Amino acid sequence: MTGKFENQTGSVNTPLYIAVRKFGPSQGPQWGEYIAWSGLTQLDEVVTLDGMICPVILQETKASYWDHIVNEDGLLNFFTDLDFLMQELGSPANVNILAVLRNPTEAAVKEGMGERFRFVGYDLLDQDHSVSALCNCGGFPDVFANAELSTKGLLESYSRAREVQRDLKERYPGERHADCNVWAIFRMDTA
Repeated sequence: MTGKFENQTGSVNTPLYIAVRKFGPSQGPQWGEYIAWSGLTQLDEVVTLDGMICPVILQETKASYWDHIVNEDGLLNFFTDLDFLMQELGSPANVNILAVLRNPTEAAVKEGMGERFRFVGYDLLDQDHSVSALCNCGGFPDVFANAELSTKGLLESYSRAREVQRDLKERYPGERHADCNVWAIFRMDTA
């Protein structure tokens, strides 16, 4: 990936990196409770930026991070420097290392994130960048069906992610978790 591109709003968007805790069947009863609550029976894992489901690994913002993170409210856990993030992580277990694009163009997603990352899907997070409208709001059945979500809890189509983004905002103008950004998620291959 070239590193930067213009998104629909005209602002420059760059890949961001984050390490989050994996959430899947190995969590035992917690996983079973989540599946029962969400109704997302097709899941084999949740890959999301929602911090309640997949908490960030590096939760403390150290002074040494400031030159390597996004200096924007709600985004302090996102790194702009993958090598720095990897150095800070060490060798943690049960972690997803993600490269993400906020409100990307379809062309930027197709360009990808290089050989180290594979595209997983699109998440829709509220403006606080904290809650996923797809996998942590109990569903919005008049906007999308649970069955539309992949085995990772994400939308797979760029056009469908944009439609859901638009429809959530139009149909739920007072719901703060319905005013979303589209996030393209790529996961680092660890094999």
